[in-house]
Amino acid sequence: MSDKDHAPLTAACVRALNDKIYEKRKTAALEIEKMVKEFAAVNNTGQIKKLLKVLGQDFALSSNPRSRKGGLIGLSAVAIALGKETGLFIEELLKPILGCFSDQDLSVRYYACESLFNVVKVARGAVLPQFPTIFNCLSKIAIDPDQSIKNASELLDRLLKDIVTESPSFDLNGFIPLLRERIYTRSTFSRQFIISWISVLNTEPSLDLVSYLPELLDGLFRILDDASLEVKKMCETTLGEFLRSIKSEPSRVNFAAMINILINHAQEKSDDLVQFTAITWIKEFVQLSGPAMLPFMSGIFTAILPCLAYETEARRMTDIKETATAVNFTLMKLIALQETDQGKQVNIRPRDCAENIPYDIDLPSVIDVLTQYVLHNSIQTKVAVLKWIHDLYLKLPTEMDEYIDILFPALQRTLSDQSDQVVQQCLVVIAEIISSPKSRYVDDDSNTYYNKFIFSLLNSFSIDKKLLDERGSFIIRQLCVLLNAEDIYRTLARILLEDSNLAFASLMVEHLNIILLTSSELFELRNRLKDVSVEENRELFLRLYRTWCHNPIATVSLCFITQSYSHACDLVKSFGDVEVTVDFLMEIDKLVQLIESPIFAYLRLELLEVPCDKHLVRALYGLLMLLPQTEAFTTLKTRLGCIPSLQLHFQEKVVSKKKPESTINYADLLTHFEEVQQKHKEYKAANRIRDILSFERDIE
Repeated sequence: MSDKDHAPLTAACVRALNDKIYEKRKTAALEIEKMVKEFAAVNNTGQIKKLLKVLGQDFALSSNPRSRKGGLIGLSAVAIALGKETGLFIEELLKPILGCFSDQDLSVRYYACESLFNVVKVARGAVLPQFPTIFNCLSKIAIDPDQSIKNASELLDRLLKDIVTESPSFDLNGFIPLLRERIYTRSTFSRQFIISWISVLNTEPSLDLVSYLPELLDGLFRILDDASLEVKKMCETTLGEFLRSIKSEPSRVNFAAMINILINHAQEKSDDLVQFTAITWIKEFVQLSGPAMLPFMSGIFTAILPCLAYETEARRMTDIKETATAVNFTLMKLIALQETDQGKQVNIRPRDCAENIPYDIDLPSVIDVLTQYVLHNSIQTKVAVLKWIHDLYLKLPTEMDEYIDILFPALQRTLSDQSDQVVQQCLVVIAEIISSPKSRYVDDDSNTYYNKFIFSLLNSFSIDKKLLDERGSFIIRQLCVLLNAEDIYRTLARILLEDSNLAFASLMVEHLNIILLTSSELFELRNRLKDVSVEENRELFLRLYRTWCHNPIATVSLCFITQSYSHACDLVKSFGDVEVTVDFLMEIDKLVQLIESPIFAYLRLELLEVPCDKHLVRALYGLLMLLPQTEAFTTLKTRLGCIPSLQLHFQEKVVSKKKPESTINYADLLTHFEEVQQKHKEYKAANRIRDILSFERDIE
């Protein structure tokens, strides 16, 4: 290559730029600086451009590393010489320098950093049109393995940040796409670099970075999951700064554009800091934006409901649970406020509406989530879900009626939950649903949800005896409190009367009878049955009696409640035709215990009458004769031995108070009882034959 090919550089200057010794290259740079000042003084831009072309193409892009270093120092000298005029040649200066940032030779990369620093320091705001390209190169050099290059890049980085923050013309809108792209890097050093830039930009009020936060938030939460504690801390601090800005000026924040990002990261269970930060943001969003969060209720539920389950001593987990609880409370309060605000109802998005109406509730999605989480393994989560379903039924009964077919199966499964609290809350919801106008009880076979529920409940008890034994009493007692106890017993009696599974019907009547006799929740119902002279009470007794006949001992106890002692005596005498099994004797044993309890205090006091009711005495003696000589036998015998003036019991000359004539046809009732018992005999016989045939088939 001839000397004229490098003009306006002298041959000596060219040799010096290519020298391996730095001081000689430095001397050449001083000569170039002097040359450029002379060109600039006479406004000889042609020579300056020619010089830049030589330094950029022949040196900076040379295959010789020493030439590339010479070109870089020469370009730096040109910028220093140009001073304020550097901006006129900024593209010619920057392009070759930035090209050296990816050089294989680490010393070339180092000199590229140094050269760019000098150019930027002189040009300052003039480099901003080229900022995306500079930033792209700088983000790569920030992760350079060589420490000296890292140090040089940090100096350059600080200089650029100063220029950006002091410049009123920085194009933030053009920079955001590049920042968004780089924010998804997985390199810890790159993440540290990105976070530092976001933090600096956010501290500059004139840049309004919060407006662009929807484009950066997802990346920030991904960085928060970094393995480096230093990077996590930087990101946590930056997110905290953003949140403070949001809280100070919520009117300029696009909450809707970010809430789904937060919902997604709030489900990040692998990192408790990410989860806690996301849920904290959700809490602030709900509190700050209010109704604007209603369309996102289903997603928020997905994020917070599982967090209510956290039971741990870990501080972070406790914080997550408390924050999730606060979000849940605020949402529920928000629904209440929306419903009462100037009498306006919350808008409900129907199933076939894809339009995103502001401040509405996407009820189908909400129901889907609640149905899913009502089967969660956490008591707290299930209770919260059930309270939400109940609250929505109270606030939006008409809209919620559409989803009964979706909710009801899940609610019925929840009745077998191990937690009393869950079952109780579930029953509160069911009671609200089946007592709604569309589902209200009708005393016939109409296909209402009231009847559907009672039928399905009995079916569940029939299939799962454990559920009946462990939860049956609790469920029925709660239903009697939440709904009308008489309606509950009437409906149960009507369904059981037609039940073809006679063994279950007998067992169920036994349970219902014990509940009726012992539960404080049924005190009023017991009192009504004591006075069957009232037509309404008499009709109730007859309804129960027809079903209670499935269980002989329960039938006798029902007659004891209604003080139908004569009929009770007839029933006991008919027990001679009943198959006396161990279970039958155990039921008599339970009845004896009940007779000794406060429930039958009035019956025991009647034994003081002289003469006392002979039918009552005979019924009690009949039970005594049926019992083997067990503890129950001794108890009942002792009680009967306490009757005063026993020899006077049946002397007709002694005047006693007469009860009003009963209008009940006890003869028909006895016939019905005997018919039902005959069905039970046939049912048991058929079952025995079926069991034998089944056994023979198994043998074959």
